[in-house]
Amino acid sequence: MKTIDELLSDGVDGKRVFVRADLNVPLADGVITDDGRIRAVLPTVKALTDAGAKVVVASHLGRPKGAPDPAFSLLPAAERLGELLGAPVAFAQDTVGPAAHDAVDGLEPGQVAVIENLRFNPGETSKDDTERGEFADQLAALADVYVSDGFGAVHRKHASVYDLPARLPHYAGYLIATEVGVLKKLTEDLKRPYVVVLGGAKVSDKLAVIDQLLGKADRLLIGGGMAYTFLKAKGYEVGKSLLQEDQIPAVREYIERAEKTGVELLLPVDALVAPDFPDLKTKAPAHPTVVAADAIPADQEGLDIGPETRKLYASKLADAATVFWNGPMGVFEHPDYAEGTRAIAQALIDSPAFTVVGGGDSAAAVRQLGFDESAFGHISTGGGASLEYLEGKTLPGLAALED
Repeated sequence: MKTIDELLSDGVDGKRVFVRADLNVPLADGVITDDGRIRAVLPTVKALTDAGAKVVVASHLGRPKGAPDPAFSLLPAAERLGELLGAPVAFAQDTVGPAAHDAVDGLEPGQVAVIENLRFNPGETSKDDTERGEFADQLAALADVYVSDGFGAVHRKHASVYDLPARLPHYAGYLIATEVGVLKKLTEDLKRPYVVVLGGAKVSDKLAVIDQLLGKADRLLIGGGMAYTFLKAKGYEVGKSLLQEDQIPAVREYIERAEKTGVELLLPVDALVAPDFPDLKTKAPAHPTVVAADAIPADQEGLDIGPETRKLYASKLADAATVFWNGPMGVFEHPDYAEGTRAIAQALIDSPAFTVVGGGDSAAAVRQLGFDESAFGHISTGGGASLEYLEGKTLPGLAALED
């Protein structure tokens, strides 16, 4: 895999460099609520502009249905990128049409253009190789060189991620190189004890990685909405809590495997519960109560791990050498249910371990709760990509960069 440093050493002055970034930022009424993914691509973009490249930045945002949709426009991300660069950024209102070509043709060395959401074109996500290839051909016409720096998308076999690198000289950007280096530490150069913290809503999203980790991790700490399927598998009442009944047999099998292989699989011992899901817009007080994990009332919903679980999990992180965390412990967006996630983040900071926050909601929570990002070993920009790498899957966007 060639890196951007090799590209820069060859010289890029005046060349059109297509940077596949991940600008898939959360928006609320058109306002970016977390610009972490935009900031993550800055080192690559700055290095290229400083070297005189004409930089074409492309990304997806959300899940539009293969057609333009103003709700998913990349314009807010382009404007924020310009603010962070401290320089104007041109914005094309299409992906490969006249506006895109005009924006790219108008670039001077050291300038940047952002083209519109790639998923406005059905060729980007098509499962048909020919349709994807045709869109990749059109994208290739905009550039001389390809740089992959959107780690959050490398697990997708999409035109701009998988097909486009085959059509241009291709390199890994700084973010991709960093992310892959960190994940190798979790798979090839592992220091123990290795503790994995998994949360989030659905246990089905984590089954494959749990299957892999049962042979690699020393401890698994389970929280978030997915924990209630585990508790149900142990025969506990979980009330109105999030539950995937169809996953109970698989979860039960994993609990048994953990016992047989000596992996510590820890579940919450208490929970914060309430009759209803909180209002995340008004953040009105929710008045939760704390109950034991095996005593959740039938009319209550578990929404965060309780204080005893926070202490237990912190103690299991204290002597770790390596920690990977993916998924919040509760509904962290509401202050009454943020303490479980806050406790995990603080425990990672207090631990001497090399700590990796696995993207997605975990990364958003770290920023929303006001933690210093530099206090963690690494905060990934790709939750799904990180999990699939740990599952041992081949990621199309990384395979495409290999020569």
